[in-house]
Amino acid sequence: MQKKIKAALISVFYKDGIEALANTLVANNVTIYSTGGTQTYLENLGITCIGVEAVTEYPSILGGRVKTLHPKMFGGILARRDNEQDNKEMEQYTIPEIDLVIVDLYPFEETLKTLLSEDNNTTSTVSFEEGNSEVIQKIIEKIDIGGPSMIRAAAKNYSSVVSIANKDDYETLNNILLSQQGTTTIEQRKQFAAKAFNIVMHYDVAINNYFNPSNSYPVLNPSQQQVLRYGENPHQQGIYYGNLAEQFNQLHGKELSYNNLVDVDAAFQLSADMLPLLKATEAFFAIIKHTNVCGVGVTNTVCEAWQLALAGDPESAFGGVLVCNQPIDELTANAINEIFFEVLLAPSFSEAALTLLQSKKNRILLQTKNNTVSPQQFKSILGGHLVQQQDEGNYITWNEVGGRNCTDLEKQDLEIANIICKHLKSNAIALVKNKQLIGKGCGQTSRIDALKQAIEKATHFKATISGAVLASDAFFPFADCVTIAHQAGISAFVQPGGSIRDKDSIAYCQANNLAMVLTELRHFKH
Repeated sequence: MQKKIKAALISVFYKDGIEALANTLVANNVTIYSTGGTQTYLENLGITCIGVEAVTEYPSILGGRVKTLHPKMFGGILARRDNEQDNKEMEQYTIPEIDLVIVDLYPFEETLKTLLSEDNNTTSTVSFEEGNSEVIQKIIEKIDIGGPSMIRAAAKNYSSVVSIANKDDYETLNNILLSQQGTTTIEQRKQFAAKAFNIVMHYDVAINNYFNPSNSYPVLNPSQQQVLRYGENPHQQGIYYGNLAEQFNQLHGKELSYNNLVDVDAAFQLSADMLPLLKATEAFFAIIKHTNVCGVGVTNTVCEAWQLALAGDPESAFGGVLVCNQPIDELTANAINEIFFEVLLAPSFSEAALTLLQSKKNRILLQTKNNTVSPQQFKSILGGHLVQQQDEGNYITWNEVGGRNCTDLEKQDLEIANIICKHLKSNAIALVKNKQLIGKGCGQTSRIDALKQAIEKATHFKATISGAVLASDAFFPFADCVTIAHQAGISAFVQPGGSIRDKDSIAYCQANNLAMVLTELRHFKH
């Protein structure tokens, strides 16, 4: 059933785009009620408004905290038009019917992000004791009260009321009113109501996460919803919620897919862990395939780092996601251009490099802005959700327990190997030599299988294993892995320790003059 809009309440923070919609309302003889800055804005455009205070007979108080929280406003929104008693009370208390509510929300998340980035001493929680109380108060003032209440009221009464809670819907509603002579259908009102509840839910979750950072929830912002070509497989639907523009600029290529985004996230996480290990002048290149690291090179030039990463496993690099910490120059672009890859992430590209890499239309080129990763991880299982903190850090202790201490180069390689291992599916083993990943085993059901896979990879690509180091994502319950690795030429090991039989592998290292480090930090990745 189509319903004519006769009266509207407009009270918005974001006013861009509201002019055209307001003019359409005027053209359809709609009475407009408004508040504060919105009323001033509309009246400056020549649009007649009735101030909310004229209806409630009560001024805006408490510095604007209380404006619309009044029975006459909520009565006008919530009244059931087909309910006799509601209609009698509306007449008795002189409550105007409101058929359209255009109300958005204070920019809580935007304010939080801006103020916390400007004030590094401010905590990400509401603690006045630990943070800058002036900044925190500004954040608190952006917790909207009247806005969510009016949006929920209008959405609840969608049988009679249109609820517009986001500026992105101004144009949509305007087009509907223009084509339907100022009316809406029940189906349209229900769709707007669903959006409105989603927006309020997202807003409440964001506020909850601010107050409870250790017990936060995924934030699915409907205004940042991006429908993907498909999900993990072509028969699955995929949607991304978030702001990719905060992470990178897409300079070229097709739309990012579900799997692309998963691998790009893995690349961001690996980079965030690797960067603290690098010298200021060192170039780091990595290749990601199905979220596993299959190539890493660290050296003095970008092109050499790429060559080292590729040499570690040139077969797996096909169709991979590439990530680098330094600008891509023409020399490196020429080398990369020889293989097929899905995505390349780098902080910048020279003009010549960009021109060359853009020669293939579907190749995705991303200019990274930062290496920010979420402090928490979420996984949907069994009709519920698992939430955990991000696996942060490389090691807790660096406890040398072998037959000798590591050399300086071995320590650098072990630190890199341990990070690589952290970003491989368990059970995982990483072999590194001279800051290059030369072999890895991952996703195996036994640690021996992971080790054998790593050695086979290194041997297959003709890497010299002698003098390489090994990282394991979990302890060695027996001396078998250490024995096999030593026989292959491995000289140093890093592992978390914690097995009741740690002494077996330690004793083997001590007897064979091998270095072994215990970190007390396990990096399982399931």
